[in-house]
Amino acid sequence: MPRILIIDDEKAIRNTLKEILEFESYTVDQAEDGPAGLDMLIQQRYDVVLCDIKMPKMDGLEVLTRAQAMGTDAAFIMVSAHGSIESAVEATKKGAYDFLSKPPDLNRLLVTVRNALDRTKLVTETKTLKKKLSVAKGSEMVGSSPALDAVRKAIEKVAPTDARVLITGPNGAGKEMVARRLHELSQRAQGPLVEVNCAAIPSELIESELFGHEKGSFTSAVKQRIGKFEQADGGTLFLDEIGDMSLSAQAKVLRALQENKITRVGGEKEISVNVRVLAATNKDLMQEIADRNFREDLYHRLSVILIQVPPLNDRREDIPDLIQKFLNDIAADYGNKPKKIDAAALEYLKGLDWRGNIRELRNVVERLVIMSDETISVGDAQAFAGK
Repeated sequence: MPRILIIDDEKAIRNTLKEILEFESYTVDQAEDGPAGLDMLIQQRYDVVLCDIKMPKMDGLEVLTRAQAMGTDAAFIMVSAHGSIESAVEATKKGAYDFLSKPPDLNRLLVTVRNALDRTKLVTETKTLKKKLSVAKGSEMVGSSPALDAVRKAIEKVAPTDARVLITGPNGAGKEMVARRLHELSQRAQGPLVEVNCAAIPSELIESELFGHEKGSFTSAVKQRIGKFEQADGGTLFLDEIGDMSLSAQAKVLRALQENKITRVGGEKEISVNVRVLAATNKDLMQEIADRNFREDLYHRLSVILIQVPPLNDRREDIPDLIQKFLNDIAADYGNKPKKIDAAALEYLKGLDWRGNIRELRNVVERLVIMSDETISVGDAQAFAGK
């Protein structure tokens, strides 16, 4: 529900605006002067602020300036009984969304508020999208444990080379993050990073996904398709969960690694590709080789360098830093201020068994953010951690 703050020293005006806006199903709060309004902006997120210009203690333009310095995303609509072109221009220059004269025309007021809400929504969505793109592009590895430091050092040594890397570790431990970091620190960083989840693609489609296909090569091939190897040309191809790849696809991947050439499904022409291949798995590939589910020659092609990502239970000292990062990330996603967590709750969470690793921890933190008050207590952690 959109939340609106009215800052005006005239009680009758505040009550009238509140009644009109609440009739439109908005949640409305009031402040009798500038300092009180700023305090409310600190404590609560608002989508729109209707702010009088002429007020005692602090005028509306100063409230606007200070609110912007605080980093609020709320759209300010300035209101004044002494409306003039000069006042409107000055308010707009200072960052106000719009300017209304008192008493405001009802239709103009409602249209302006709706437009301001759309603007706030766009600003919030843009920030969220930038954050998500930053997370997708970046690969911040949070923590200072010896186990994580060992992974960082391995990445720094291997990334500048074109050596193939096999990343192992349990689900949710951060294998994909390691792959992204390897790409970012490589000489191919300006090229594409193309990711393929081999476990998510049916075995009958994996070859088309990796190598592409020609039109008419099978029933549903109504047009030519460019595969992931070609898409990653000049960059990096990350084969996630490669232990789930079919033996037929493994044979073609092996040939592509040996010859740096691929052939589309249904095609005859060989296509040269310049790709660095990173692979990841949560399986014991040596056991898979013994069970004849994975090719030993492909294993040796992929595992020029092995990087083992430790489970979260082996790096518990990183849990507080990870929780703080997730609190900040979730707050940014929701457009709220980060919640706090007390020391007892941190200690409780550090002692739990995190079989789902970082992914599970992130889900638990999001649950705690939703279910808890401003500060997450040990009681909240015990009630909502799901352990």
